[in-house]
Amino acid sequence: MLTIEPKDVTVGKLHQYLLGAIGPRPIAFASTIDAEGKPNLSPFSFFNVFGANPPVLIFSPARRGRDNTTKHTFENVKHVDEVVINIVNYEIVQQMSLSSTEYAEGVNEFEKAGLTMLKSDLIKPFRVAESPVQMECKVKEIVETGQEGGAGNLIICHVLKMHIKDEILDENGYIDQHKIDQVARMGGNWYTRAKTGMFEVPKPLSTLGIGVDQLPKEIRTSDILTGNDLGKLGNVEKLPEEDKIKIFLQNNYEDLTLIKEGNKQKIHKKAQLYLQQEEISKAWNLLLAK
Repeated sequence: MLTIEPKDVTVGKLHQYLLGAIGPRPIAFASTIDAEGKPNLSPFSFFNVFGANPPVLIFSPARRGRDNTTKHTFENVKHVDEVVINIVNYEIVQQMSLSSTEYAEGVNEFEKAGLTMLKSDLIKPFRVAESPVQMECKVKEIVETGQEGGAGNLIICHVLKMHIKDEILDENGYIDQHKIDQVARMGGNWYTRAKTGMFEVPKPLSTLGIGVDQLPKEIRTSDILTGNDLGKLGNVEKLPEEDKIKIFLQNNYEDLTLIKEGNKQKIHKKAQLYLQQEEISKAWNLLLAK
């Protein structure tokens, strides 16, 4: 048996062991605003519910282990003590992952992830319209567990109002666990879907993905491609060059035929198949071919 004392390993290694051992973990998709009113959206898997009277949620935007910097979410709630906790289901898991990219301060992750900002009723931060459950919360206390890289920052919130989509309710008016179709975080690139089990989502690029907001309009507004599809497409650093697209078509007669036919729906369906097979570059080559 492997035995570890935290003092004997690096923070990064201990972090990986903890994430691998403790899971699946629910995901707090936290929406905040900064002191100037700019929105921010980021997921955190150090999260759970801790009471119903009052209704208490706690999540932790921990200090980064690599350089001991703090997350924008943490800085935001210190200035504006409000947050929306949005629940993540399978339909938005790729967009949620894309939003975790380390974009610069002030960049709107709603736009980068292709998600819709929905005005809250009681607080300033926006809700994620696509989320099946959205909880408007007041931050009651912030507990910093340490000042070194990897230390947690417990954001203790009271739920002021819940918004639950009608389509996930059962005949008694409660949340149907099959309909909500939640996902949870595990170690490495792994997630679990409550209905079907484990699946993998590659971590966002260490460089910045272009984001859903930078996709060509006909792709962004496709009737075929889902939010998850768009999230995968937005998590590339740059679009393929024209010569690579030509080489792709030369080596893929079936796709070349699709392009010559010019049927956008068929092209998007084939691109979607590539995305399901994690062939992101092939999907882009097909979508941009002329």
